[in-house]
Amino acid sequence: MSKIVVSTSSFGFDHNPAIQQLRAQGFTITGNPYQRKLTEDEIIGLLGNDTVALLAGVEPLTERVLASASALRVIARCGTGMDSVDLAAAQRRNIRVSNTPEAPAQAVAELTLGLMLDCLRQINHTDRSVRQGEWPRSQGRLLAARTVGIIGLGHIGRRVAALCQAFGAKVIAHDPYLQQAPSGIELVSLADLLEQADLITLHLPYSPSVHHLISADAIARMKPGTILINAARGGLVDEAALCAALDSGYIEAAALDSFEQEPYQGPLCKCNQAILTSHIGSLARETRQRMELEAAENLRKGLIEAGLINA
Repeated sequence: MSKIVVSTSSFGFDHNPAIQQLRAQGFTITGNPYQRKLTEDEIIGLLGNDTVALLAGVEPLTERVLASASALRVIARCGTGMDSVDLAAAQRRNIRVSNTPEAPAQAVAELTLGLMLDCLRQINHTDRSVRQGEWPRSQGRLLAARTVGIIGLGHIGRRVAALCQAFGAKVIAHDPYLQQAPSGIELVSLADLLEQADLITLHLPYSPSVHHLISADAIARMKPGTILINAARGGLVDEAALCAALDSGYIEAAALDSFEQEPYQGPLCKCNQAILTSHIGSLARETRQRMELEAAENLRKGLIEAGLINA
């Protein structure tokens, strides 16, 4: 009997038609016993040599992992990012890989907006102060009065742009893959965006070519008092450089939902002007359900294309 692994930290097995169909066709379906992001060794152990399909989370699907899973033919990512998958290694082994790029877009965009407003109006900082017996009356800032710079204008970036425009903000963007931007958005170079934006938000996939895109040098090009948001991927931001810029006051505030090492326990935890969330961008109930349904259906289609089940 063939095995399917679902490695996401949580998954709604009982209300997923594609999963039920696969069970009825004789597949054994195994979940993630750790209920967290798996390490390389843990996913190797879970896959073994009898897993034909993986409904994947964000665990590292490296050359070593794929080489060990000799029966693997299908990977269906429950999410948008593909940086955790060695796509070249998958292609060499004729493993079909898919993702769900549209499903989490609205949830990540809405979290991004929430992080922006929190930074601008100091909501989280004020809450902590009140709980400590203080009554701060510090003035915040309006999103409507800011120039928002969006790096990466794909599924999520476009939604963030629309939300910011609804608040009355000016939006500029940098995306080297676009020739024309949606109405009301000015496409600029990365250097111009860093220099012009009051608030910068990242919405691009991670790759080695953009490692530490937001470096100490990039931060130095920003306006004093800039706000930085990263609800995309860890590795895009040099976290040590950001921490130094926050401590010095050069960067007014930052909010991060993804980190190079997760769970995150680094120096930003001690920065009062940093808002840190635990990679929750897509964790809205409606979004999560849609992602799981789409990923499971992608997995079923992959098995059909691989000739492992009939349509």
